[in-house]
Amino acid sequence: MQSFRREVTHQGRIYPVEGEIEPRFLGVAEAFAANFAAGEEIGASVAIVVDGAPVVDLWGGFQDPACRLPWQRDTIVCMMSVAKGVTALCVHILAGRGLIDVAAPVARYWPEFAAAGKEALSLRYVLDHRAGLPYLTEPLPRGSAYDARAMANALARQAPIIPPGTDPQYHVMTQGYLLGEVVRRVTGKSLGQFLRDEVTGPFGIDYAIGLPEADDRRCATFYLAPDNRLRAAVGMGDTPEGIFWAELAKDEDFNSSPWRRAEIPSANGHGNARAVARLYAALACGGLLDGKRMIDEQALAAMITEQHHLPERLVGRHYHQALGVILNSPPVSYMGPNPRSFGHQGAGGAHGFGDPGARLGFAYAPSAFKNDPAVPTRRRLIDAAFAALA
Repeated sequence: MQSFRREVTHQGRIYPVEGEIEPRFLGVAEAFAANFAAGEEIGASVAIVVDGAPVVDLWGGFQDPACRLPWQRDTIVCMMSVAKGVTALCVHILAGRGLIDVAAPVARYWPEFAAAGKEALSLRYVLDHRAGLPYLTEPLPRGSAYDARAMANALARQAPIIPPGTDPQYHVMTQGYLLGEVVRRVTGKSLGQFLRDEVTGPFGIDYAIGLPEADDRRCATFYLAPDNRLRAAVGMGDTPEGIFWAELAKDEDFNSSPWRRAEIPSANGHGNARAVARLYAALACGGLLDGKRMIDEQALAAMITEQHHLPERLVGRHYHQALGVILNSPPVSYMGPNPRSFGHQGAGGAHGFGDPGARLGFAYAPSAFKNDPAVPTRRRLIDAAFAALA
């Protein structure tokens, strides 16, 4: 790869863009720089890995909305629901080791979950958003969203809102608490600890669920417009579900210490594009990265098998839904030309995906919330990447 350095100007402010890139992917760098020049970014990173080798590794702009702290090579940011794909990976790693059966009832691993008629509720339905538990009807104290054990206990007591296995309801936050508790019951480790021990640590992936305080210095501000808070970010508006989550974490802007320290496996993973692109590059190459196996091939095949493409009740989107990840579902979860590509987008614009045909991992990590769910800044980068491969 060769060095890339560009300074672009928007309304008199200079935005630095830098990194490394293979010459055939210069169109990605041009698109990335153009996003800043158009005033559509504060700070961001984009990365692409093909056949296990990096071909694009770019970052630019600033860590803070005041544009005083330049975005650095190791800057990280909250990537929101990108965490759902990472959390699902942990579950499928355990399935590949024979420690979890995704077709089994959740209560096999978590006996208390059998309460309120959930004794037969399959783990498969948690992974594909058909568990009927997208939110809680039980009132909980403000701040409970930061306590994974309290949320898991409340979900164990909760009766399904609709019959499990019927219509999908996007489990915005609850999916992560449910899967995290299964991982804890099976391994004795929290989801964040298991991720560190089995994925990010061994493979050198700079991504965490439950951010150490020492990493605050390099964490970009996740920027929401002043009238955007939790309901806007999860896309539910003034629905019962949106109001529930908004009250549970009142005025959260996704930069607070409680948010960063907590383990919220559906939403608060912090990382950069380089990290997530490496992870999905491994999955796009059959589970191998740097000559080491991340996940069993059969477990990976199950993870990326479509479960349904049904109308979704809460956020109103159609996804080609697999087991914890989404298959290529434009415009909101666009992943290039291959319908078999898989990954997960995050509220506001972040995305990570793998294309097994191109043996490619892609990730984009912006700090400024994008109100257009199709995220044109991201689409330009993806289109430029596949134009380079054509």
